[in-house]
Amino acid sequence: MTRGKRALDMVASAGGLTVLAPLLLVLALVVRADGGPAFFRQKRVGHRGHRFRIWKFRTMVPGADRLGPQLTVHGDARITRIGRWLRRTKLDELPQLLNVLVGEMSLVGPRPEVPRYVVHYTPEQRQVLELVPGITDPASLAYRDEARLLAASSEPETLYVERIMPDKLRRNLAYARRATLGSDLRVVLATLGLLERPEPAAPPWADAPSPAP
Repeated sequence: MTRGKRALDMVASAGGLTVLAPLLLVLALVVRADGGPAFFRQKRVGHRGHRFRIWKFRTMVPGADRLGPQLTVHGDARITRIGRWLRRTKLDELPQLLNVLVGEMSLVGPRPEVPRYVVHYTPEQRQVLELVPGITDPASLAYRDEARLLAASSEPETLYVERIMPDKLRRNLAYARRATLGSDLRVVLATLGLLERPEPAAPPWADAPSPAP
């Protein structure tokens, strides 16, 4: 990470946490009132394989990780009512400004993956671990309908590991080769809905060869 990008991350995360403190407090109280802890912390794999715990507002029932897979599909019964709204608005991701502030994440960078799926990375794909993970990235914008794609599959985990995850890694590595502070700003603005977003990625099976008759 360049000094300029790290400086921007520190200023933006510190400023964001300060300005958004009242909203964060209200959201924490609302989630807490829904039963269970306000925050969800999950182990992720970051820069050069460093493992850390990501901060999120809890959007699922307590103990959801013991009630189903780590992937979340559209309509997942484990998601709470307030959790659906938080996920739709992406407000559940705001606590990750803490991860950015301490240097575990950046504003823009590949979304950090859970260890369970990192073990499937090829040597080429592991190059993504040389990048500091982020709150948002081009692949997240392209796969904003990922939960629906997974819900449409009879084997969502297989679909994710074999099709979606490799494509997201490819997109992020390609972006990293040409990324600038200006392009990062455009990704942030697109994430916030202030710039036009790219077309959603086509279903990952769309380019798969048709089965033999």
